[in-house]
Amino acid sequence: MINSSQWKLEVCVGSVEGVAAATRAGADRVELCANLIEGGTTPSSGMMKLAREVTTIPIMTMIRPRGGDFCYTEAELEVMRADIDHARESGSSGIVLGALSTDGTIDLISTQELMERASPLPVTFHRAFDMTPDPFVALDQLIDLGVTRVLTSGQEASAEKGIPLLKELVDKAEDKIIILPGGGIREQSIRSILESTGAVEAHFSASVRSKSPMTHRNSRVFMGSPSPPGEYERTRTDEARVRAFKAALQN
Repeated sequence: MINSSQWKLEVCVGSVEGVAAATRAGADRVELCANLIEGGTTPSSGMMKLAREVTTIPIMTMIRPRGGDFCYTEAELEVMRADIDHARESGSSGIVLGALSTDGTIDLISTQELMERASPLPVTFHRAFDMTPDPFVALDQLIDLGVTRVLTSGQEASAEKGIPLLKELVDKAEDKIIILPGGGIREQSIRSILESTGAVEAHFSASVRSKSPMTHRNSRVFMGSPSPPGEYERTRTDEARVRAFKAALQN
């Protein structure tokens, strides 16, 4: 049985304020992203730089040029290479990335090349893993590549639903790679997920919606999708929720 003191919490944040909130609440690590509504994309160079200035805990920087699938063109891969350089120069502690081939298997060539670009920083392979046709083959490939950890919901809509596969992955991974459960984890489910799977780390956003301070609003115009959150609602990391996640794991 894993002692609860060994459990590590990674908070997915989408702003410099989110980094500061997660740090104050006692997070062990943050994953820095932009566009959380799309599952996370590469943060700006400014965000990377300022995030490092507001915390001393490890920052894992997302390298993903767009939302959607994980099959990238050469131009997109070139963008990812440049973004990895920016992340390293900005003081990132590690890189989060993932690339798939058209058949959904791990794009071994691109992944290896991006990892070499990121070296010596540790690499997390993100939830592109959940789109692979055979998770056990994919896991072996990522181990062979030298990936540090895999962020996964157990190929289900949430990590809670993915507990059976997550446990199998943890057992198979042994000490060769870290399985990082993530996806829909709530304060009420985090402890049972870690206890049921044997995982020692968990990934969650602890985000809440807040209203925009804008007083003048033009309801006829949308900068993106007209569906929520739209222009007049924001998603932010909630410090109290991060503390609630930590409290749920206390003995």
